[in-house]
Amino acid sequence: MNTCPSGATLAEAEAFLAAHPEIEAIDIVLHDSNGIGRGKIIRRHELIPLFTSGRHMPISILGLDVVGEDVHETGLIWDQGDGDLRAWPVPGTLKRLHNTSPPRAEVFLSLYELDGRPMTSDPRHALARQVAAFAERGLTPAGAFELEFFLLDNSPGPDGKHMPARDVLDGRQSRKTEVYSLDHLHGMLPLFSDIYAGADAAGIRAETLISEYAPGQYELTLHYRDNVMQAADDIVRLKRIVRAQARAHGVTACFMAKPVEDYAGSGMHFHVSVLDEAGTNIFAEEEGADWTPTLLHALGGLKATMGEAMLVFAPHLNSWRRFANQSYAPVSTAWGLNNRSVALRIPEGSLSARRIEHRPAGVDANPYLVGATVLAGILHGLDNRIDPGPETTGNAYEDDSATTIPRDWGAAIRAATASDFLKTALGDDMHRTFTAVKAAEYARVARTVSEVDYDLYLHSI
Repeated sequence: MNTCPSGATLAEAEAFLAAHPEIEAIDIVLHDSNGIGRGKIIRRHELIPLFTSGRHMPISILGLDVVGEDVHETGLIWDQGDGDLRAWPVPGTLKRLHNTSPPRAEVFLSLYELDGRPMTSDPRHALARQVAAFAERGLTPAGAFELEFFLLDNSPGPDGKHMPARDVLDGRQSRKTEVYSLDHLHGMLPLFSDIYAGADAAGIRAETLISEYAPGQYELTLHYRDNVMQAADDIVRLKRIVRAQARAHGVTACFMAKPVEDYAGSGMHFHVSVLDEAGTNIFAEEEGADWTPTLLHALGGLKATMGEAMLVFAPHLNSWRRFANQSYAPVSTAWGLNNRSVALRIPEGSLSARRIEHRPAGVDANPYLVGATVLAGILHGLDNRIDPGPETTGNAYEDDSATTIPRDWGAAIRAATASDFLKTALGDDMHRTFTAVKAAEYARVARTVSEVDYDLYLHSI
């Protein structure tokens, strides 16, 4: 019997099978650099061997682009003969799936070398490295991600563009913004009831539901975790739940950052704080006191590294359509209190629960890499006592003093590829894998003749 390097135990699998005799199959899910779940569906009798011996998986799974094709420049394909490594179950991630027929479960995997060392192009290991770096300093990062998404009709409209989904309750359709509309939410309650049931089955505390600032756009908030890895697992799993339940109700869940050009895109804001060994929030301040130095230094580190890191937060061509003035997406590195025009927002609330809301990431980003990069930025600021500069108290879109971020995908790829900070944040192997995948995707898009080319140029030049 092999010793499981992930820490998963046979007892977990045995207890799950005993508690769920109805389960016939299990999705085993490994997440690549884009955060896409890849893996297999195994039968019930194969679960015990997974926990005792792991499962061989080709190393090339972590070197795929967004459409699932090999990216040879990652060095994970033929340079290593596309050999098998061993995937092991992640402790605590074996969960029943809601509303499946026949009944299924899922478990997350992480990839390891055959000798048990972490395979360092696995995004989970990148986040684990940063959590360990905090632990070496006696600190624990805590946080939660917000999930914004669109619900769309399965078929596009007469103009070829996707439309907001019809209410699953009665088929009614609205193309209005409907921000904070309760009536609009009521039309989707059967779907959202299944999403909440799926979250409950997975041990996720999905909380507030909001009709967001675009037709067909919604937001779900998640309970704050004192374990950032668990927070990343929560949102990865919740996206999977939302997609599956939307499909079951005859609509499409869309996690593109900007699916509709005339409206706001979808973010994945990351709320983060840091606890010391006594469980005290090091960002907290006393009533009437100034900002704590630790909070300011954390902000300083995030500001200083944001330009180099933007590819992690905006990893696709479509991601960059989200950044526009007056769009609720940041276009600079500004920070401020209770200000949604900045990149780094300090929410109002209890001083003892003070946290940073990191706003640049789109919902299309990989939360494991976002988490690793944000944590590395915080440590960079704490270790070097970086001053974040003055707080922005007004409209950050008009604040010329705030450092700007890269303006497009190509610039972000170049900045990330050359970034020593990002190599530190992700690790050399994950950095090479991620930037190689992004460069290959950029080349794919650049050589594609799109409909907009024909629209602009076919009859004009």
